[in-house]
Amino acid sequence: MVICYFGIYNKDYARNKILISGLKKNGVEVIECNSKKHSLSKYFDLIKQYWKLRKKIDIIVVGFPGQTIVPLAKLICRKKIVFDAFLSLYDSMVLDRKLVPKKSLKAKYYWFFDWLSCKLADEILLDTNEHINYFIKTFNIKSSKFNRIFIGADDATFYPRIVEKDRDKFIVHFHGTYIPLQGVKYIIEAANILKDENIFFRLIGNGQEYKNIKEKIEYFNLQDRIELVDLIPVEEVSEYIAQSDICLGIFGDTIKAKRVIPNKLYECIAMRKPVITANTLAMMEAFRDNQELAFCQIANAQSLANKILELKNNQELREKLARQGYDLYKKKFCPSVLGLELLNILKKYEKEK
Repeated sequence: MVICYFGIYNKDYARNKILISGLKKNGVEVIECNSKKHSLSKYFDLIKQYWKLRKKIDIIVVGFPGQTIVPLAKLICRKKIVFDAFLSLYDSMVLDRKLVPKKSLKAKYYWFFDWLSCKLADEILLDTNEHINYFIKTFNIKSSKFNRIFIGADDATFYPRIVEKDRDKFIVHFHGTYIPLQGVKYIIEAANILKDENIFFRLIGNGQEYKNIKEKIEYFNLQDRIELVDLIPVEEVSEYIAQSDICLGIFGDTIKAKRVIPNKLYECIAMRKPVITANTLAMMEAFRDNQELAFCQIANAQSLANKILELKNNQELREKLARQGYDLYKKKFCPSVLGLELLNILKKYEKEK
């Protein structure tokens, strides 16, 4: 089977990298038709690339982001199309991040391409059943089109390792893009509650709420307890994770936060680290409280602070979470496993060439 991974996707983005790597690890030949050009030129570039390879290809996988690419694939490819939706543009930009007014033309544009891309695709990939339910209800798409494939983590970058660290410093780690669903403000408030404990926080990244978070740190006078590190390559992020004692997931009180499991969580369990995150229905699809993860209440700084302190004072529990989280990663969330899941979806169309 020869798969064409098609679109304007970022090859280095975790979701795309994991699925492509996973397919290759399962013996699938993957041909990439990928354009970095802008405006209309990207469409002509994709057409040109595809036309040269069209006779070799069995199935098309449109990579993330692909909402505006699926219509082109449907028009020119004449093959079955598997669309890795990954997220809803409308949900992310309008409802969650609130960067676009709900009744604006741009909001309608996002909704339309979410709907059209799903309508035209033969199969759709999303990361949780909660996310799938949102798409079915919001865009009125048949449930039979949807397939859950967890995000996972790249085991070439995120793997357990021993590093030198200051044993007198207990480090709580977070990395992210400071969008509302991550709930970074609750991490800062938890750090303030724990300011008299020997606990240090390291936050890596930048983004939408970074300025407000920095002001909150200054307001609470937590500069000696919280280290801010700007955006860095993922390879460096993994080194920081290795130095940490506890890692943090997401805590925001948004609708989207309740239906996704973020990249960072998989990356941390892949490095055999104990992770605390908010308890949601999406999280419970994959994890159990105090087994593979530690749950706290969503949007609740006191609950988060209590859980951090509990893990700090209970090395046995930290080691159990790290061990069982890592075992589950190897069983369900590594590239080879996720690639096999995708391959089984693609095999449904193997005879339709």
